[in-house]
Amino acid sequence: MSELKIYNTLTREKEIFKPLNAPHVGMYVCGPTLYSHAHLGNCRTFLSFDIVFRYLKHLDYKVRYVRNITDVGHLESDGDEGEDKIAKRARLEKLEPMEIVQLYAVDFHKVLDDFNLLPPSIEPTASGHIIEQIEMTKKIIENGLGYEVDGTIWFDVEKFAKTYPYTELSGRKLDEMLDGTRENLEGQEEKRGRLDFALWKKAKPEHIMRWPSPWGEGFPGWHIECSAMSSKYLGEQFDIHGGGMDLIPTHHTNEVAQNVACCKKSPAKTWMHTNMLTVNGQKMSKSLGNSFLPQQLFTGNHPLLERGYSAMVVRFFMLQAHYRSTLDFSNEALQASEKGFNRLMNALGLIPNLKTASKSSFNINELKENIYSALNDDFNTPVAIAYLFDGVKTINSINDGKEAITEDDKLVLHRLFHEIVLDVLGLKKEVSDIIDSKSPALIQTILDFRSEVKKDGNYSKADEIRKKLEGLGIQIKDSKDGPATYTITL
Repeated sequence: MSELKIYNTLTREKEIFKPLNAPHVGMYVCGPTLYSHAHLGNCRTFLSFDIVFRYLKHLDYKVRYVRNITDVGHLESDGDEGEDKIAKRARLEKLEPMEIVQLYAVDFHKVLDDFNLLPPSIEPTASGHIIEQIEMTKKIIENGLGYEVDGTIWFDVEKFAKTYPYTELSGRKLDEMLDGTRENLEGQEEKRGRLDFALWKKAKPEHIMRWPSPWGEGFPGWHIECSAMSSKYLGEQFDIHGGGMDLIPTHHTNEVAQNVACCKKSPAKTWMHTNMLTVNGQKMSKSLGNSFLPQQLFTGNHPLLERGYSAMVVRFFMLQAHYRSTLDFSNEALQASEKGFNRLMNALGLIPNLKTASKSSFNINELKENIYSALNDDFNTPVAIAYLFDGVKTINSINDGKEAITEDDKLVLHRLFHEIVLDVLGLKKEVSDIIDSKSPALIQTILDFRSEVKKDGNYSKADEIRKKLEGLGIQIKDSKDGPATYTITL
């Protein structure tokens, strides 16, 4: 079996994955800021890392997966200005900030459960780790890379950049970043440098969420929470750090800076980032009116959707694009994914009842190797799914009597499809599929009844039964030498 390779955003190349503490793997993924409903961009990112989590576990790694919840410190500008997003929503809805967090945490977990995501090993909150963030901030100050101005602690980016490549993760040039900030200096006079960011913010009198610190009452900056929590649960350096590509220029770049300033180490050996979502070729955004929530996808309650699609169909649709590729939503693509999902799950259900022969007409080991090679190539789910459908064609051919399989190969095929489709890709039978598991016996009962009808000479009734079954996607094939057989078409 080929070695697992992961594309590292830091080095811009695929690297053979070798855990720092084999067989233990530490993985940290930046979680949501809980001030609104989970959006599809979140879901795609967390689904991508659910595959990473599942596949690493499938390969027998012991994985500690940490995904945080941001419940304080994320300001409106995603920088150091504006109101805390959670505090603002709390003020608008006249609720306590933690009521807002709880409200949207329940929604967030419900959506991820709908998509069949495994829970992380640890799900820490920013507000639950204030002490750790203060201690890390103190150490950065001690190391000469943090400074206080009127109760706010700033990180000195330009001083840091003299000894460490601050823009290494983003690939941007520091001079260009500095040029890009010249028009945004109002209200930032207290900073030494235009790129400096807050480790700890002094709380204004009207600010709801505040904690005591050595510098007065305040709250942590957005970036410091992830540095503090990843270090606490995974150590100063761990294997994989993930998130959406939109986090690279600021959040993840500043995380690296904080960890190096505090611990003299970059936090993660490998950085992984998911790409953006589009709708009919356009960037998904509220301003364009083409942004929809997962629940709208499920119900079809959106002007751009012709109808609703099940969570498993949407999951399958997302897996048909590589996590580093743009994912484009359209009704046509979702409907094609629905047909593909049904074909795949139907084939999975056929395997246990396949008739066996003394010799197989295909190479099961080649199929298995192809699927694993795809997954080992930076978790390439679309290619793995394409190989699975090669298997689907074979399964249907065996079921139709056009190909043959031995009992031993059938066991390998069943285990391969079960482990990859259900355990690694995380697809599952929905309620209708569970009912469909009874279908073979029900269909056979109908065929037996139809056979009796034909024996009685009531051919018009037999044809009526045939047409009704065809309308349900069940094709009947009559035989002169034996009972009628059927195939399911989608």
